[in-house]
Amino acid sequence: MTRPNRLPFLPTRIATCLLGGLVAMGCLPVASARAQTTVAATLSPADRGWVQRIQTYLDGITTLEAQFQQLAPDGKRATGTAWLNRPGRMRFEYDKPSPLLLVANHGQVVFNDSQLGQTTTLPLDKTPLGLLLRPGLQLSGDVTVTAFTHANGLVQVTLVRTASPGDGSLTLVFHDNPLSLRSWSVVDAQGQATQVDLFNVRLGGGPMPDGLFDTNIGDQ
Repeated sequence: MTRPNRLPFLPTRIATCLLGGLVAMGCLPVASARAQTTVAATLSPADRGWVQRIQTYLDGITTLEAQFQQLAPDGKRATGTAWLNRPGRMRFEYDKPSPLLLVANHGQVVFNDSQLGQTTTLPLDKTPLGLLLRPGLQLSGDVTVTAFTHANGLVQVTLVRTASPGDGSLTLVFHDNPLSLRSWSVVDAQGQATQVDLFNVRLGGGPMPDGLFDTNIGDQ
């Protein structure tokens, strides 16, 4: 059963929002976005240098494969494997017994819950995936940096959509030497946080099979 561009049933809506850093922003009420104003962080020249390095690093990623651990707002943990093929493609495959699978391709994010027998489709540019997967990635303009820290070997940057900060924030955490993505987290409009930690990250491993990013995932 496919539910295009909306989350009409509560079980699927909750499950989708728990995919922290993937589709959580797309689950938030539009009204909250209209009620808030974007406030940019005050960045020193050194901070701006780091933001530029992060932008260059993210935009330079073509392929990434990693194991992940997800911590949901209710404290539940899930693990799995992630594949990125920029621009535009990603697969998050959760380890059993989780019934969840997410694939991004063709400008869409397709989320399947095999236990519920439901598939949900969202526009890629309405999710944080749209930021991480788009070509010519920029951390300015339609994206605003609202917080930045660099301490104890970690660099942390928090981002919102400039036009709709109430959609929630995306925080990326990097090791600083060498610069490498360690984790991300999403805080939604209700203040609920979901974190995804990456392990055994492999970059630039060559072409990935097209089948990994097949969005017809109802039977996978």
